[in-house]
Amino acid sequence: MTQFLLHPQLAADTTLIGEFPLCQVLLANDGNFPWLILVPKVNGITEFHELTDEQQAQFLIESNTVSRLLKDRLSADKINIAALGNMVPQLHIHHVARFKEDACWPKPIWGQLPPISRTPQQAAQLITMISTTLKAGFISESN
Repeated sequence: MTQFLLHPQLAADTTLIGEFPLCQVLLANDGNFPWLILVPKVNGITEFHELTDEQQAQFLIESNTVSRLLKDRLSADKINIAALGNMVPQLHIHHVARFKEDACWPKPIWGQLPPISRTPQQAAQLITMISTTLKAGFISESN
C-alpha cells in the first residue's frame, strides 16, 4: 500500500488534528473562523466522484460528524462546506463554522479577509475541543 501524501500547501496552511478511517482532519491556520478540512487519504484524486461508492459513503459519515461538531459545540449559525480545488488540486473539503456576527456574514469567506493567526492558547483550546469530541466517534489522534 502506498503511503498517503498530503499536498505541501495543505501541510503548510493547516494543523493535523487526527484521522478518520478515510480522511485526515486538518485545522486551517486562520483564526478568523473555526475551519476544518477533510482530506481523503487517497493519492492522486482531485474530484469527489473519483472516490469509490464505499469511500463516498464513508466520507459522508465523516463530514456529518465534523459538521455536527462545529454546529453543536460552537453554536454555529451555518456550516459552509466546499470543495474548490482551484489552487490545490488534491481533493480536500472545507467545513467552516459561520456566525451571523462574523466579519464576512453572509458572504463567502474566500478572499474577504486576510488570514490571522490564533494564539497558541486559542489553537490548543480549539484542537483539544475538536479532538476530544471527535474521539468519541472513532477518530484517531495524530502523532
